[in-house]
Amino acid sequence: MRWEITVTTHLFVTCRTGFHSAAEGSVCPTMGPFSRETWAQRLGTFRASPSAFMAGPEGEDLGRDLLSDLRSEKLSEPMKVALLALSLEYPAQLWPDAPAAEAAATSLLDTLVLLPPRPSALRRPLLLAATTALVAGGALSPASGASCRLLPLLLGLASGRDLGRSFGPASEQRPLQATAWECLRELESCRPGLLGGCLGLLRALLGREGPAQPLSLLLALALRNALVIQARAGAGLQGLLTAGDSSMEGGPWNWTLAEEGEVHLQPQAPSWPAAEEGECGLAALELSPEEARELRATVAQLLDSSYLLTPVAQAQLLWLLGWALRGLRGQPPVLFKPQLVRLLGTAQLTLLHAMLALKAAFGEALFTAQDEALLLRRLTLAAQHPALPLPIHLFYLHCLLNFPENWPLGPTDEEAAPLLLGSQLCRGLLPSLLNEPMALLARLHLLCLLCVEDEEKEEKGQDRSPRHYLEELLAGLRQRAALDDSPRALATLCFQASYLVAHCLAGQPVVLTPLTQGLAQLYRTRPALAPHFVDLLDQVGAELQEPLRVALRQEVVSRPGREEALRWHLQMLARVADGDAQSATLSFLRAAATHCKDWGLQQALLRVCRALLRAGVGGGLADLLQALARQLEDPDGQDHARLYYILLAHLAGPKLGVALGPSLAAPALASSLVAENQGFAAALMVQEAPAPVRLSVGPRRAEGPVPVLRLQVEVLEPVYSLELRFRVEGQVYAPLGAVHMPCLCPGRPTRPLLLPLQPRRPAPAKLTVRALYTTPSGLTCHTHLPPLLVTFADLFLPFPRPPEGAQLDFFEELWGSCLPKGTESRLWCPLGPGGLEALVSHHLESFVVVAQPPVSYLIAIRLPPDSRLLLRLEAAQADGVPVALRTDDWAVLPLAGDYLRGLSADA
Repeated sequence: MRWEITVTTHLFVTCRTGFHSAAEGSVCPTMGPFSRETWAQRLGTFRASPSAFMAGPEGEDLGRDLLSDLRSEKLSEPMKVALLALSLEYPAQLWPDAPAAEAAATSLLDTLVLLPPRPSALRRPLLLAATTALVAGGALSPASGASCRLLPLLLGLASGRDLGRSFGPASEQRPLQATAWECLRELESCRPGLLGGCLGLLRALLGREGPAQPLSLLLALALRNALVIQARAGAGLQGLLTAGDSSMEGGPWNWTLAEEGEVHLQPQAPSWPAAEEGECGLAALELSPEEARELRATVAQLLDSSYLLTPVAQAQLLWLLGWALRGLRGQPPVLFKPQLVRLLGTAQLTLLHAMLALKAAFGEALFTAQDEALLLRRLTLAAQHPALPLPIHLFYLHCLLNFPENWPLGPTDEEAAPLLLGSQLCRGLLPSLLNEPMALLARLHLLCLLCVEDEEKEEKGQDRSPRHYLEELLAGLRQRAALDDSPRALATLCFQASYLVAHCLAGQPVVLTPLTQGLAQLYRTRPALAPHFVDLLDQVGAELQEPLRVALRQEVVSRPGREEALRWHLQMLARVADGDAQSATLSFLRAAATHCKDWGLQQALLRVCRALLRAGVGGGLADLLQALARQLEDPDGQDHARLYYILLAHLAGPKLGVALGPSLAAPALASSLVAENQGFAAALMVQEAPAPVRLSVGPRRAEGPVPVLRLQVEVLEPVYSLELRFRVEGQVYAPLGAVHMPCLCPGRPTRPLLLPLQPRRPAPAKLTVRALYTTPSGLTCHTHLPPLLVTFADLFLPFPRPPEGAQLDFFEELWGSCLPKGTESRLWCPLGPGGLEALVSHHLESFVVVAQPPVSYLIAIRLPPDSRLLLRLEAAQADGVPVALRTDDWAVLPLAGDYLRGLSADA
């Protein structure tokens, strides 16, 4: 047995054979440290498949062994750094829950404290690993001991106070400080408001240490989060910008804002179209004059030194501050004006992106018309530079296409070119066939925005209008795509451009008409592009879809083409065929059937027949299907034709449309007919579906020769031909008949459904219910409804009324006939506040033979099939009534007793 003494901030003794440490969160191994080679092998196996490794026998011990061996002197620092890198990459696998993450963070902090004062490469990874474990494991909270240790430690290291200077040699102070800032920024990002109470300290550090980049970003992020959280709470800043940090003086950490800011706020830049109004709700923030002055001073302090940051950091800082001040009353965006003057000529794309984000946020409140014109001119000139790489060129074009204007015209979601962007300014950005495909499409998008409705005049009589240029460009693209040996990429580019034009200019027939004609001519020249046409028809709107479909159908049926083009014609016709031009379409199919010799062509022909079936084509199609069943050589094709003919002959239009809908069958079957039949089975056979019907038992009426349940039906959607089938569990009742209703609609009152019961003995029962119905789409469905309970009282029936004056003799005759074969019993029935009269009127009034209210009632109940239950309720007292009970059926006695005892609570 080997023992090892370990000293941490809490002294404890660790047993290497499994004895757990007394320190909170410490981890105890069960064996000695692994060698370098063993760890290298384990890390390689883990990285190859983390999930498989964690599910194996060594997975449970990996995190514990890692934490333990970080303190071993047998492993080198590079190997320990590799172990810490693993904990940074896979924290969720190593510490899957909050307790494990808490224990891991505590162990990592203990290891950090135990490091000797000499330089070490482990201090920064240990800080990062402890932070990552708390965040990824969800253990960051005021109840976490590791959190309460880590936060003051990070803030002390970041601020350079005594707590930080005692941590390692002086040569590591700057790297440790930068790491601490990054850890704090990560914690604030994951738990917004965590550093809200430290705003005053962060602001003081910024003024003391100068424009440190991590500090500036952290202060901006914490300020943004604090503003949002306080705005949601309807409170001001409450002196947060001027207060010091109490946690640095030994006081508890302030978690108030972090607990209120539960919504995860992302610091990334938004899209340029203005974000939803009131998104951050800062208009509700009430700032005192002193708080507003301190806020302006803090923002100005951050902006004044922002030029010393890297371009990416400057862009993030501008976005955070712009987001924080947007919508905040009393905080004009003029604070950004000096930075705007500096950045209008920037060559950094990240800063240009941030500037356009500010323009989208503040508009004319920050940018003048001259600024807007300068930005547009700069973007257009920069996008025309011949040496620009393609990604940067596309970025400038994207900026132009989504330029946030000061005074945009039309709806906010409508695409339009900026008002100051005219054809003269965009002359060098017109698309050309020599452009790269992505650049051509981006330039074409800009050209489409310049093509306004009814604007066909030549500008100053010198240049062509944008619409004419657009038509010539599309004609050139179609001409290249029509070549038989042209690459597939050229055809794809042509159809992408056509879709873009149809999307942007959907309301301009003057553009869509020549586009439709040109595409029809392209198909005539090269039918092999049929798959591209099908995809285009599926994507474009009705403005181009309908005329293009008609034009393509006419091209197909008027020019059957050569045999090698027949399969493309059939593929196209399966997409564009409908109820119009039936005779021409059927004539084309009859002529094509003679050339369909192989299985593939026959299936393509039958797909056209299927499309015509769905479109409602009738008589001529039936003759064609009969001819195909005799003419086609392949048995699969013959079976298809016969099946389509049978469906056409036997199904009405709506049902036929459902049967021929998209098949749910997997297409990996030997016969396509088998696969298609599976789809038909889904439509033509009864399918199980969620219950759209609610069934309940309505008020009981004791009348008639047999007991009857009155069923109330509610539906959640229209239901047709509803049939309710009932089955009684056991042999208590005779089989029950089905109940039918022709039509039910939501919200429309329905008459009760009557279900006659035929008990074989008087006893309660449970009815299982199954509903069979038809949906509006034509599907026949079945579903199981919750069971219905038939209570003992549902079986009660009254005796025929005796003649007037003979009621007492009638009851006494029944009373005497129950014995000797029956039984008699007595019980005490407690009464409710209404007394005996209320109890009888609520539950037994239909069965009263002789009444002497409010003290005496004689009651006779008939129980099917041939039993009787007689009750004498006499000499009622304040708290109850004695009940004499007779019945000719012994089995009824316990049921009657339970029923009467249950009535007293309801009376």
